[in-house]
Amino acid sequence: MSISSSVRNELEERYEEPLMAFRMWMSNAGYTAYTQRNYISDVHHFLFFLDGKAVTEVKNLQIFAFLTKIKQSGVSDTTRNRKHCALISFYRALNELQITDINPALQVKKSKTESARSPVYLEPTQIKDLFIHIEGKYQERNKAIMMLMAYAGLRVGEVHRLDLGHYHPERRTLEVFGKGRKWRTVPLPVPVAEQLERAMEERLEPWRAGEEAMFISQKGRRLSIRHIQLMASDLFEQIDQHAGNLSSSQKRSYSCHKLRHSFATMLIRSGTDIRTVQEMLGHASIQTTTVYTHVNDKQKEEAASRLASFLEL
Repeated sequence: MSISSSVRNELEERYEEPLMAFRMWMSNAGYTAYTQRNYISDVHHFLFFLDGKAVTEVKNLQIFAFLTKIKQSGVSDTTRNRKHCALISFYRALNELQITDINPALQVKKSKTESARSPVYLEPTQIKDLFIHIEGKYQERNKAIMMLMAYAGLRVGEVHRLDLGHYHPERRTLEVFGKGRKWRTVPLPVPVAEQLERAMEERLEPWRAGEEAMFISQKGRRLSIRHIQLMASDLFEQIDQHAGNLSSSQKRSYSCHKLRHSFATMLIRSGTDIRTVQEMLGHASIQTTTVYTHVNDKQKEEAASRLASFLEL
């Protein structure tokens, strides 16, 4: 569902105060620019659905009706739930800034997603193949970025926000500013630290004095999230081409976040305890981390074989 620019302008004018309040609230709360854009877009859709109704007069029914319409349009449960989260945050902002004392989105349940489905991830050999395809003028920079996601578990937004001072070469650690405005210390494997140092040595000159961004674009600015995503997409596409002709059912959807999934999977397989994995990923809840405890058929067969040693068969 798309909204024309003229309609967006009308919504901005009609709902100027709540939208301005929401933007200020998100900025102050440390939401990334990417999340802010998505949430404002989601709220625009909701306001368009309200058809002039004041946000202070909204009941649970309007929230539920909007989310039902969204779901019927064919979007995934994950997308529907993101829009729901956007509305919860929107009304939370209006609550804190005393525009309204209601949050009708809180009383509406989220859609059930396929929680049992394992995240898509790459095997270690596939990740190595990925780095073979990183070439060109910015090879050292791009290789460092991909390594930080695949071997340190950084989110794309966290890579985007890295500054030079966040890396401590003497300890080979990164200070990472993640979700919930929380910092975490991430130790880097030696090859990743060495690659990052090579990238920093070849760092492009920023056009603005005092720019501390670790990764600089061709235009001399902090490398954008979108640029990182496009770079990764190009690499994943090359891997598919290298694998030969695959049917649509055989192809898997890879993205920057799948590299983070791969990192978590490697940690679990190496025997790292779930609490440590939680800390390294920067998850607020350990329940989020448990999704990575999936196992493959080979691991199940090996477990059954070990069990057989206790049986007299």
